[in-house]
Amino acid sequence: MGMVEAFDTNERIRRKVGQMFMCGFMDTAPNRDILKLIREYHIGGIIYFRRNIGTAEEVYKCSAALQQAAGEPLLIAIDQEGGMVARIEEGVTLMPGNMALGATRNTAGVRQAAYICGTELRHLGINMNFAPCVDVNNNPANPVIGVRSYGESPTLVSEMGTAAVEGYQEAGVAATIKHFPGHGDTDTDSHLALPIIGHNRQRLEEVELLPFRQIIESGVDAVMTAHVIFPAYEEEAIPATLSSNILGGLLRKELSFGGVIVTDCLEMNAISQTVGVGPGAVQAVKAGADLILVSHTYNWQVEAMEAVIEAVLQGEIPEERIDESVQRLVQLKERRGITRAAPKPFAALQGKLASRTSMDVAEALSEQSITLLCDDGQLPLTADEPVYVVWPEVRTNHEVIEALHEEVTLGKALELYIREVNEQVIDVDPSEAEIMQVLEESKSFSQVVAVTYNADFSPGQRRILQGLTARSGIRLIVVAARNPYDYTAVSGIRTCLACYENKPLAMRAASKVLAGLNAAPGILPVTLGEFTSGIG
Repeated sequence: MGMVEAFDTNERIRRKVGQMFMCGFMDTAPNRDILKLIREYHIGGIIYFRRNIGTAEEVYKCSAALQQAAGEPLLIAIDQEGGMVARIEEGVTLMPGNMALGATRNTAGVRQAAYICGTELRHLGINMNFAPCVDVNNNPANPVIGVRSYGESPTLVSEMGTAAVEGYQEAGVAATIKHFPGHGDTDTDSHLALPIIGHNRQRLEEVELLPFRQIIESGVDAVMTAHVIFPAYEEEAIPATLSSNILGGLLRKELSFGGVIVTDCLEMNAISQTVGVGPGAVQAVKAGADLILVSHTYNWQVEAMEAVIEAVLQGEIPEERIDESVQRLVQLKERRGITRAAPKPFAALQGKLASRTSMDVAEALSEQSITLLCDDGQLPLTADEPVYVVWPEVRTNHEVIEALHEEVTLGKALELYIREVNEQVIDVDPSEAEIMQVLEESKSFSQVVAVTYNADFSPGQRRILQGLTARSGIRLIVVAARNPYDYTAVSGIRTCLACYENKPLAMRAASKVLAGLNAAPGILPVTLGEFTSGIG
C-alpha cells in the first residue's frame, strides 16, 4: 500500500477500494469494459464464467493479457467445483463433483483431484477457485446446492472439504469454502430470492457450521458468504453477506478466521432486488467483507465501486477498514505467489493439461462413485436385445449450471456394449409431445433405461417415470444423472443407479455397470426414502 499513499486522497481511496472488487466480463479476451475497470478503477480481481472460456490456449492468453493490463497482481477466479459446476470442460481434466466424490468416501482421492485441478488452473493463469462447496445438503428440496455438496453428514463434508482445500492450495491456487454459514438447508435459490434458515444456534453449530469451523482450523485462504438470512445470529432480516454479526462476530471472532472474506455475487436477486447492488456493496464492506463480487454487469460494477468510494470519502466507512481488507488481499497473493510476471509460452504446457495420468485419476474416482440404490434382478442388461434410452438435456441456462450439449450421453456410452441402442433426447422439462413420444416409442422395447435429471423438479419427467413404472413385462432401470433424490420422485422404481452428474466420465462408468462389466461401489451420501446415508 506504500505506493498508494503518494496519491491525493480521492485517488488513494479509489485505488484501495478497487482492489476490493472482483468483476466479470462477457468475452474470451479482455474487452473495453474490463480493461476500463482494471485501468481506471484498479480492480483487484476477475471472475471467469463459461462465456470467457475458449480453448485452453485462449484462456491462458486472456489471463496473461489481464495481468499485463493491471498495476497490481490480479486474483483470477473461477467456479471449477467439478461435475455439474465447472466453467472449463475442454482441454483440462474435469473431476467428478462433490456428491460423486462423497459417494467414493475416498478422501485421498479428493485431495489428489483438487491438486490436479488446481495445477491445471494455475497453468492457465487462474489462481483462485471458488471451491470447495462445503454446504451440508440435508434438504432434498434444495434447488441450488444438491450435488454440489459432499452429502448430508457434517463430518463427511468436513473431511472431504479439508482434503480438497489442501489439494488446491498445495497446487498454488487459493481455495474458497462456501457458502458461509451454510446454504444446504434451503428450499429457495438465492440467485432468485432471499432464503431464510431458521434453526437455533445449537443446531447450526452441530450441522452447518461444523465443516467451516474444522476447515478454517486446518487453514483455508478464503470464505465465501451466503445470501441467506440466519435469525439465530442476526436479528435484522438481512443476509449473512451484509451482517457484521455474522462476518465480524461469528466468522472473525468466534471461528477466528483471518483470511479473505469474499461475497457471493451482489447481482443475485437476493441482493440486487432487495437492498440494491450499490448499497449492498457498502453494507458488505461495513460488515467485514474483503472482496466484493459483482460478476456480470458493467453499470452495476461501477455503481458498487462508486458507492463504496463515496462512503469512504464521506467517513461512513473508515479508511482503516479498507486498509484491513487490502492487506489481507496482498497477503493472500503473496502466500500463493501471485504476480504479474509474463508467463512462459503456451507450448511449454504441452502434456501438462488433461494428461493420461490425470484422466485416469478422474475416471477411477467416477467409477468409484456410481451407487446402486436397488435392483430386483434386472441388471445387467442383455447385450443382444435392443435398449431404449431416455436422455433429458439441459437447454436453459442457470447462473450456476450452464446449458451444455453433452456429446457423450448414456445411450452413446452404452453403444460400446449393447448391440442396438435407441436413444430419445428430451428437454429436462419435456413438452407434452415429448412425453407422449417417449411413452409410445418405448412400448416396443423390453429393456428401457430412463435417465433422470432433477426429476423432483420436473413434472414431465415424473409423468414419464409413472408411465414406465406402471408397465409389466419390461426391464426398467432408472439412472439418476444428477440429484439422487430422483429415486423418490415416483413409487415403483425397482432398479436405480445414482451417478450424481451427467458428465461423460459418469455416463461411461454407469454404462459399464449396466452392461455388467463393473460393480457399483459408491456409498450413498444422503438419505433417500428407505435408504439411509451410508448404504452401498
